Amino acid sequence: MKRFLSLWAGAVLAVSACYAAAQEYPARPVRMIVGFAPGGGNDILARVMAEQLQRRLGQPIIVENRPGASGAIAISAVKRAEPDGYTLLVGPSSGMTVNPAIYDNLDYDPVADFAPISLVGDIPMILTVKADSSARSVADLVGQGKKNGKPLFAGSGANSFQLATALFAKRVGLEAEVVNYKGNGSVVAALLANEIDFALIDTAAVLPQIRSGRLKALAVTGAKRFTLLPDVPTVAESGAPGFAMSFWSSLYAPAGTPPAVIETLQAAVSVAVREPAVADRLLELGIDPVGSSPQVLADTMAREIPMYAAAAKAANLAPVQ
Repeated sequence: MKRFLSLWAGAVLAVSACYAAAQEYPARPVRMIVGFAPGGGNDILARVMAEQLQRRLGQPIIVENRPGASGAIAISAVKRAEPDGYTLLVGPSSGMTVNPAIYDNLDYDPVADFAPISLVGDIPMILTVKADSSARSVADLVGQGKKNGKPLFAGSGANSFQLATALFAKRVGLEAEVVNYKGNGSVVAALLANEIDFALIDTAAVLPQIRSGRLKALAVTGAKRFTLLPDVPTVAESGAPGFAMSFWSSLYAPAGTPPAVIETLQAAVSVAVREPAVADRLLELGIDPVGSSPQVLADTMAREIPMYAAAAKAANLAPVQ
């Protein structure tokens, strides 16, 4: 009995200490780690959010860039950090749901090693063709392929876009051959030069060209229309009911972080993304602000990890060693 009481008292003290620490959180600066170089979309999003969280939490939020391996270096660093809420990850969907499908021997498990905090922003892809293309809809594009009797050529700037294109093509019944380029900028150039017939590209990369009239948007891949392109239908509205696919950026902590700390961070993110100035800044980056519960983020990952794994297998995408 004495041993039981001693163990029970120890457990109570440990829980109390954890709760007290969470109640005081944050008591010192917080690091927010980004897996990409300064200046890119994920980095800018992180800095926008860091400024907002700093205002709401009362402690400095320091953005730290650790680029490389499609975000895997940063993700692994956060996995190894203390689960105390003082090291956070700005996790892109590519690192958390696509990497497991295309990399062998990842040293992290995106589900087991992390505590989801919130989806921060949704990044739909835009089905894009050159402005003088005869295709004016998804149906037109599919019809062109069937009429020609040969695959249309699609551009891809990364493995994640290659998988997304394969999923899209299968869903709408389009035969397409994917041509890989070094980045989305090269894909846009290829569209303009008539080297490819269409591409799925993230919003930020093509919005300027669409607004200038050099490229044409046929559809967006998200679950809803993109705020800055309200007249462009979704793929689901264009003959593929239920289709919804986009990239996203989210906030995570290491697994084991106290629930009260997660709640504090989630609440701060949710309020921040609803600030008009913040929402406008994210939209400029091609990001629809979200601010979700941890469960919504967890459910999103649970849905997408097997989806991309199946797509990689169907596309015969060789695993990256």
